[in-house]
Amino acid sequence: MNTSDQTFDQTSEHNSNDRLAKTPLFDEHIRLGGKMVPFAGFEMPVQYPLGALKEYQAVRDGKAGLFDISHMGQVRVKGAGALAFLQYVTTNDVSKLTDGQVQYSALLNEQGTFIDDITTYRINKNEYYLCINAANRHKDVAHLKKHATRFDVTVSDESDDTVLIALQGHKAQQLLQALTKTNLDDIAYYRFAIIQLGDANAIVSRTGYTGEDGFEIYTPNDNAIAIWSALENSGAIPIGLAARDMLRTEMGYALYGHEIHDQVTPIEAKLMWITKLDKGDFIGRAAVEQRKREGKKLSMIALKLTGRGIPREHYKVVSGDKTVGEVTSGMHSPLTSCGVAIAYVEPEYTASDVLAIEIRGKAVLAERTSTPFVRSNVRK
Repeated sequence: MNTSDQTFDQTSEHNSNDRLAKTPLFDEHIRLGGKMVPFAGFEMPVQYPLGALKEYQAVRDGKAGLFDISHMGQVRVKGAGALAFLQYVTTNDVSKLTDGQVQYSALLNEQGTFIDDITTYRINKNEYYLCINAANRHKDVAHLKKHATRFDVTVSDESDDTVLIALQGHKAQQLLQALTKTNLDDIAYYRFAIIQLGDANAIVSRTGYTGEDGFEIYTPNDNAIAIWSALENSGAIPIGLAARDMLRTEMGYALYGHEIHDQVTPIEAKLMWITKLDKGDFIGRAAVEQRKREGKKLSMIALKLTGRGIPREHYKVVSGDKTVGEVTSGMHSPLTSCGVAIAYVEPEYTASDVLAIEIRGKAVLAERTSTPFVRSNVRK
């Protein structure tokens, strides 16, 4: 399938002037015939010979997809001041976490806009593990280390030593269970365990970015190929960036650089549910409170085309002759058989029933809807 037909923008997280890095699974992607493209400073597979649509279908239709997401960053936070530090630098309430629990959260700047969205893993009361976005890794680590000086804590960037593999889809647990004696039924949604996989311990969490049941596996570099190969040989289908983006867009999951960035606050991004204003002071709190008083600058909405066309990032949202917003993520959804989009519009048009997306010079009518665009199959 021609990648130009996909929603994935291979330049969205990459500066072409940077030297491209390779994940420890790079040779596996080449062996499998992966089409490599620049992404977040790495050479990553956008698709394999099967094609992006069939890869997408493998995850949605009851099989299991295998993703190399090692471009993501991993940071370990340790010390007696770890909780106080994370309460200050993240938006969510870390004190609510118990050992083995994962939390979706964000890093804000003093203006209350996004530095990044992250996940926080509580290993114990003095040790946490953060997963951060690839394109933001060095910025995030610098930000964390800057503020760590006020706390009894160490911040260690473990990204270069860690491979992150996602296994997503109905058969994910069955395939992974064959590799471990740990009962994976005991790992609930947004929970994790440190278990033996291959020749090393791995953090295995029931999390993902697809809307399907599955796991994310953090393992040392030299253990990665064995795990990847075992899962592939047992029937997991390698999945590239294009299909991954299709899966996350259908679920309406936010992506840094699209729905969230340094020009919007959690209020605009509909992420106040991970922003706990009552937990005490944290970076950006005052600015978010001020934005809440003043009112949001933009409104995020979900749209479903009623005519033919495929909405893309940056396409204009129009009301009559007026441009009122812009698409942040869009695609043709195979399950809904129509074009779907997430967009920011001017607040006064949030409830408008007369909106369209401009596609190749033509305004294609769209109706308001909600996300996810398709049913979630995550196991909760």
